[in-house]
Amino acid sequence: MYDTLKALAAQLLMPMPLMLAGVVAGLVLRGVGRRRLGNALGIGAVGLLVLASWAPVADRLLEPLEQRYPAMVMPLATPAEAIVVLGGGWHPATEWPVTAQLSESSLPRLVEGLRLWHAQPEALLIVSGGNSEPSLPGVAVGYARAAKALGVPDASLAVLDSARNTGEEARAVRDRLGEGASIVLVTSASHMPRAKRHFEAAGLYPQPAPTHFLTGRHSGGWRYWLPGAEHLAKTERALYEWLGRLAVRWEHDSPS
Repeated sequence: MYDTLKALAAQLLMPMPLMLAGVVAGLVLRGVGRRRLGNALGIGAVGLLVLASWAPVADRLLEPLEQRYPAMVMPLATPAEAIVVLGGGWHPATEWPVTAQLSESSLPRLVEGLRLWHAQPEALLIVSGGNSEPSLPGVAVGYARAAKALGVPDASLAVLDSARNTGEEARAVRDRLGEGASIVLVTSASHMPRAKRHFEAAGLYPQPAPTHFLTGRHSGGWRYWLPGAEHLAKTERALYEWLGRLAVRWEHDSPS
């Protein structure tokens, strides 16, 4: 129940639902005679959506998360027992190649995990991620299929496909390796600060290996200054992670 409420709250606090709520509230106010207040609320809601879709705002929100940790450089200063690739999205379809079935966040995570594993092949490659529907296979299964197709032997691969969120992934890795294990943690750069805290709370020692950077890609042309869906997605990503960090702080700092 808690996970469901948390996911629902995060979705409702995204720019688009908030804008729609503001517009609807504005129309209601206009209908009851509060035209000036209704107009102000509706225009403000649309204006906030435009700002959320504007690259300078989106990048300013997301960059502090993505720049928290630098990209991983091999060899490692401290050897790791495992390279852990956290789950993202997976869309299994038999007519697609296994790499195309992974989402735009999952594919760079797996590729980075494979790069690091090839630099330290004695480490275990752990792929993680379940599915909110227990009857459906998790993203870890998709990771494993792609990793095997790209040359990772079964003996070097561990599949943890039951965890539905980052906290559960951290505990699943701890159960697999034991408390105190040193790992390389691979996930999207914006997700890394929150993920690292989950793994530390589980008693592990994660070395961050961020990937899937969304900011810093603009070329400085005029398109950068126009609102767009890709910038709105960055704002949503940033808000989701900031809200998630608040939830992590509450979960781990509140008395049991």
